[in-house]
Amino acid sequence: MVNAVVVGYGRSGRDFHCYLVGLTPGIHLYGVVSGSEEKRQNITQTHGCRAFPDLDDALADPDVQLIILATPNNTHADLAVKAMQAGKHVVTDKVMCLTLDDCERMISAAQANDVMLSVFQNRRFDGDYLTIRKLMVDGLLGEVRWLEMSWQTFRAWGGWRGVAAMGGGKLYDLGAHLIDQACLIFPDAIESVYCRMHHDYDNTDVESEALVVITFAGGQTAVCDFSSMAALSKPRFYVRGTKGTFRKFGLDPQEAAMSTGDIDAAVEPTEIYGTLSDGKEEYTIPTLPGRWRDYYENISAVLNDGAPPAVTYAELRREIAVIDAAFESARTNNVVTVDQPGI
Repeated sequence: MVNAVVVGYGRSGRDFHCYLVGLTPGIHLYGVVSGSEEKRQNITQTHGCRAFPDLDDALADPDVQLIILATPNNTHADLAVKAMQAGKHVVTDKVMCLTLDDCERMISAAQANDVMLSVFQNRRFDGDYLTIRKLMVDGLLGEVRWLEMSWQTFRAWGGWRGVAAMGGGKLYDLGAHLIDQACLIFPDAIESVYCRMHHDYDNTDVESEALVVITFAGGQTAVCDFSSMAALSKPRFYVRGTKGTFRKFGLDPQEAAMSTGDIDAAVEPTEIYGTLSDGKEEYTIPTLPGRWRDYYENISAVLNDGAPPAVTYAELRREIAVIDAAFESARTNNVVTVDQPGI
């Protein structure tokens, strides 16, 4: 049994990490770190676990083996390195960190201290993404050459997610999902990134719009479109291949089900199933069930049984390299060359 401590008790720490850890065989929610005395009282009452006032107290406890960071994005690198230097395994919430240099620093710390480092890429286990991967494996799309992905809302973000210096904004938060998925769908070496951003809100310095175009050595193109000014949504996925095109609206239902306390009750409405066309006929494609629980079950298997990690360092480098290049491209209005090998 691995004793885990979640650092941070906001929505992510409380509703995602504490909840999913509580469902995972082989991992025990040993404690939660919060600087709020009121939250610490709630933690002990709700979860029956320890409540630490700061990370140092958790790191000093020899019974703690796994630290899970559910803190603002700009803190992930330093806190993760500190925890790994204390001999603890680490999971960070996405985004892993803000720069490729920090990514390399974190990976080096994991290797130097012989501990596990992982990032909570839960949307690798979304039903829509899994459905696309199956369509590709089954050959129904042919050779996929063009991928468009979007995440659209109609509101400015507040709190730390509305502060650029803290790693707020759509590109860091949702880019960590869409760019990760794109780089898995296209495993070829990454060649270049172009990004265009808008900043249309007066009360925040994070982007209101971000469009990222990624090119791959095999000739494929991925377009990731993020918006907080979209009152009408685009397809979540639009995939074009040599044999067919797939279009899918809507979001995976697991988050909504989890908010009610029963993630296993997640069922996607049939009316938002995707559509596949071969140019002659259109077919409704039932969405495969997603399973976010797979992420922490893999962490348990890695730490208890020596299983291979679902999220690899090579994959993390590629994702952070693209995000890094996207911000550089937006600043300079240039296409940025990226030298990341295939996986």
